[in-house]
Amino acid sequence: MSFRIGQGLDVHAFGEGKHVMLGAVRIPHDRGLMAHSDGDVALHALCDALLGAAALGDIGQHFPSDESRWKDADSSQLLAGVRDLLISSGWRPVNVDITIVCEMPRIAQYVPAMREAISAVLQLTAQEVSVKATTTEKLGLCGRGEGIAALAVALIQRD
Repeated sequence: MSFRIGQGLDVHAFGEGKHVMLGAVRIPHDRGLMAHSDGDVALHALCDALLGAAALGDIGQHFPSDESRWKDADSSQLLAGVRDLLISSGWRPVNVDITIVCEMPRIAQYVPAMREAISAVLQLTAQEVSVKATTTEKLGLCGRGEGIAALAVALIQRD
């Protein structure tokens, strides 16, 4: 049995909109996130963590932002594609841990739904998916309310 760990980071600035997508959950907010896809920083960071663990590149290599087919893409579909790449390479996710960095919107009430949505895509249990939120105490781009960041760590296994 072989294990690997990968990490991912994603950041998107706020722009026009009335909601944000985080962890595959639509959260009402007075702004959206600017992105080629749906801007789900949590899932984008998770994709990079999984791809990095398997040494399969990064999200931009597999889902380039200059390709129109990924315009407004549902990041759950991107994550499912990453899951399929892992499986076809002989790997499977074991557990994942995501930290979302933002002052607003407040996301604590949405965390259980995020864990359920992510676990369904990755074919894990909700207990194998951790989602947390933190602020930067008004410091930096997230603290000033300019955008949202997410960090992810993933453990994968090859039998």
